Amino acid sequence: MKKLMFTAAAVALAAPLLLAAGAVRGADGEGYSPRGELVYRIVRKWGPHVQEAYRTDLGQWARQMGPVFAKSPMSALQRAADARDFESMNDALLGKAGLRSAGQVTPTAIGNPTADLTFVPIAPCRILDTRLAGGPILANSTRDFDVASVVDYSGQGGAAGNCNGVGAVGGFAAAMVNFAVVTPGSAGYITAYPYQSARPVASNVNYAGGDIVGNLAVVTLDTSAAAADMTVYSYAQTHLVADIVGYFIAPTPTPLQCTTVQTISTMNGSASFTGTSPVCPAGYTKMGGYCQATGNAGRVVASYPNGTLHQCVFTNESPTAMQVIVYAECCRLPGR
Repeated sequence: MKKLMFTAAAVALAAPLLLAAGAVRGADGEGYSPRGELVYRIVRKWGPHVQEAYRTDLGQWARQMGPVFAKSPMSALQRAADARDFESMNDALLGKAGLRSAGQVTPTAIGNPTADLTFVPIAPCRILDTRLAGGPILANSTRDFDVASVVDYSGQGGAAGNCNGVGAVGGFAAAMVNFAVVTPGSAGYITAYPYQSARPVASNVNYAGGDIVGNLAVVTLDTSAAAADMTVYSYAQTHLVADIVGYFIAPTPTPLQCTTVQTISTMNGSASFTGTSPVCPAGYTKMGGYCQATGNAGRVVASYPNGTLHQCVFTNESPTAMQVIVYAECCRLPGR
């Protein structure tokens, strides 16, 4: 009964301060809002703990936590209200654990991995020339070629080697290719498309008999384990030359790039102290923060965001001064 009476007194002391901070007042100005009910539960559950374990005035704690209660998402307040220990409650309101996990997010893709492809331009490199290998493509027929995962293109009349690393990239979804039709037997066209798939109606190069004419085209490739990845159809017999100038790969994100900044301060003996982190470096965004007291008698009473900074409330149960550290976790997305 004594414990319950103490809890009720603690809540009665803290509630006016929380109401003044705008954290729990109902929409009609009376009673508690849904947010307020969660705040009430948190204060009722942990207010006495703050007083007893950290010897911190509950009114001071309520004043410090008021803005946190007002700005925290309802989901965070719910986790804090359901927490089984004080550290977990603090973490739910953007303490160390929650923020560390946010800083370790590693995305696996940007956008749609099959549709939002990334283009990689390269210096033009010859991947096929039927004048040097294979002979002309016969009229109304097809020929299959390798574009990706090629060690040496010379077998199909191209460069001796992998085109400065293009062949070593592995399979990719599409290629940008500059085709040149050389002395076709009559007027016609060529169409390039994924290996052995249905031939599109559209053409990539239209030609007249005896022409030497070229065109730049993006060709979707077959990405299976087949021996070839591109098929070319020609209406008339012709020689064909092709240079690759770039390729398209699945989007490749980079993990968040994070750094930690800190402020070190001295907390007097038998005292409380509020510390604030430094701002994040230019180009970085604060993802969160956490607190550390260097002495065994130092306690972290509260840990919460404050705009672009992070703030911590400490208490020193020892008569000896000690250092306290406030950290801010700062991250940026560097791109590819």
